Amino acid sequence: MASTRSPAAERIRKARWEPGGSHVVAASSVTDERTRVLKHGDTFALFDHYGDFKPGGLGEEGLYHDGTRFLSSFLLDLEGGRPFFLNSTVRDENDQLAVALTNPDLVRGGRIRVPLGTLHIGIRKFLWRGVLYQEMKVRNFGLEAVESALSLRFAADYADIFEVRGMKRRERGEDLPPEVGTDRVVLAYRGLDGEVRRTVLSFSPRPSVLTGASAGLDFALAPQEETTFFLTIGCERCTFAPRLLPYEEARSETQTDLERYRAWTCHVATSNGLVDSWIDRAVADLHMLTTDLPTGPYPYAGVPWFNTPFGRDGILTALECLWMRPALAKGVLTYLASTQAVEIVPREEAEPGRILHETRKGEMAALREIPFGRYYGSVDATPLFVVLAGAYYERTGDRAFAEELWPHVRAALAWMDRRGDRNGDGFLEYERSTPDGLRHQGWRDSDDAVFHENGANAEGAIALCEVQGYAYAAHRAGAALASLLGDEGEAARQSVQAKSLKENFERAFWCEELSTYGMALDGGKNLCRVRGSSAGQCLFTGIASPEHARRLARTLFTPDSFSGWGLRTVATSERRYSPLSYHDGSVWPHDNALIARGLARYGFVDQALTLWEALFDASVHFPLQRMPELFCGFPRQPGEGPILYPVACAPQAWSAASVLLFLQVCIGIEIDAPGRRVLFTRPRLPASLNDVRIHNLEVAGATIDLAVVRHRTSVGVEVLRRASDVDIVVVK
Repeated sequence: MASTRSPAAERIRKARWEPGGSHVVAASSVTDERTRVLKHGDTFALFDHYGDFKPGGLGEEGLYHDGTRFLSSFLLDLEGGRPFFLNSTVRDENDQLAVALTNPDLVRGGRIRVPLGTLHIGIRKFLWRGVLYQEMKVRNFGLEAVESALSLRFAADYADIFEVRGMKRRERGEDLPPEVGTDRVVLAYRGLDGEVRRTVLSFSPRPSVLTGASAGLDFALAPQEETTFFLTIGCERCTFAPRLLPYEEARSETQTDLERYRAWTCHVATSNGLVDSWIDRAVADLHMLTTDLPTGPYPYAGVPWFNTPFGRDGILTALECLWMRPALAKGVLTYLASTQAVEIVPREEAEPGRILHETRKGEMAALREIPFGRYYGSVDATPLFVVLAGAYYERTGDRAFAEELWPHVRAALAWMDRRGDRNGDGFLEYERSTPDGLRHQGWRDSDDAVFHENGANAEGAIALCEVQGYAYAAHRAGAALASLLGDEGEAARQSVQAKSLKENFERAFWCEELSTYGMALDGGKNLCRVRGSSAGQCLFTGIASPEHARRLARTLFTPDSFSGWGLRTVATSERRYSPLSYHDGSVWPHDNALIARGLARYGFVDQALTLWEALFDASVHFPLQRMPELFCGFPRQPGEGPILYPVACAPQAWSAASVLLFLQVCIGIEIDAPGRRVLFTRPRLPASLNDVRIHNLEVAGATIDLAVVRHRTSVGVEVLRRASDVDIVVVK
């Protein structure tokens, strides 16, 4: 059913949307909307602070499943007006939204019949297996009986997520007549893809009035009496019909699932409650964003725009939390191996051996109105896949899985040699093969993200500096895996390629006058002499020479690059710098975490801790202490917090996982599962921490508990519970 759209929402829909664009042009800010987020599997919901879906504002609120909005409007009224708002919050575990409302003064015949605050309306909502469950308790705290009525108004527009982002379609399918029963309404839409999508609303007890757009809920309560209304909203597709369970049964299943997750996962506690909250929120966000696919767990990139598997995002998320969550890496590798390209498909930018960039399930993807049904336009997912494969073996010692994965690793390495290196110069480049694809195919993929010092766009086949680092790390990981599996010829070849790439990279990318690596080489092999954070990721992969790493570390912490809240993607001195841009001056938590990891790798632990402290300080100002996808790059001012980016995803998987990588950087932990060792290299603690306790850390089939503790002049490691055959090694 179509819903009324506000002028702001219409402006978004009329905005020019670049095919493959990675962000949405906003007419208003989600920070104005006070959005609440729930997600489970392929379903997510964006509520306002009342727990409603408003059809106005930015226009992104609603209940979504498989890339389609199944409910676009959902409004609760009390006697024709909105209730009085008290409070709302998503629980720490991200499993439930709780809302508290009351009545305004209810007037009849010029007399206040029910005074403000007489009724308490407590609402709880959660998602479980394609269904939104709602419990609504109404209690009368007055001294007299109250008769009144609530009403729910609802509508479904079945907009594809790309329509919500702003893309206009020439044609749409048809809304089907609603099916109305005594306690059930079905809204439906037949898409141009021939599929019928259905939203099933089921009420208990039976509403006093039920139509295809509203439900009336009458009640009469004596003093201190309470009544409860239940609602389930299921999202049906031709291939998916969810079970509509009773509220308590569904809630019990969610709690069992959450308890099972807590029982087997590694968890961390510290001496600082705010740090604990930061870590706990990150872990809860990561759990919420992770979907159990047939191939294993996969962290979907982010809500609302990227609730789907992304190759690069999934790999980097898995790398960030590998020390704590190795099972996530296995799920990512298995899924990406199963979707690895085996033939050339120009529209999808698929090439043999290439790793998936993203996949979508909505109507527009099915009709190929967008190329992202299965899309491979990423230059970095393929080398990063190899990097994760090598890191996963080091973390787990799982040789059987390494053998299973090896053909896919070989295919990825072959793609890097044959098609990733588009002009045979030894560097990985990208250039889109379809006008609908992404113009830029690294992690900074906005159309204006790669440019020269004069501000001109880089053109042609582009080689990004950080991608050469990924390639270097991939060759090294490929060499190690080949040697493990007895392919010494391949091991030698990959080692030679890594050495050659490192030497050529230093010659081609280093900017002596800027003391940094240039952003990219364009199609004419002209260096983009621009200072940005991507150069810092060259420390993460180890491609930088020690001398250049030292100078780069200094450059990164000049006021042009370091905002006080983190490192900017582009320095303030550059022509295209804007603190409000998506990629040209903003601060990305995952980018900062990777750089911190690189700084520690080269021994610059103090600088790495500076980034920890900056991002932690910023987190205190964010709603729910949640790390957003990005935030603005304005300089830090005394007594003021960081400025949120208007349409950033929150939660975002690699931002959540960045907190766990920052923690790893601080304590210097590495796990060598084949050697059955846990190593702590130069462990340090920021000023905000006196100790970090790690419980249930899995190492080569055993679990151990450890504590990193500050002493008067040093930081030590204490073994709280250990397996007899696992060594703990501390390198000062």
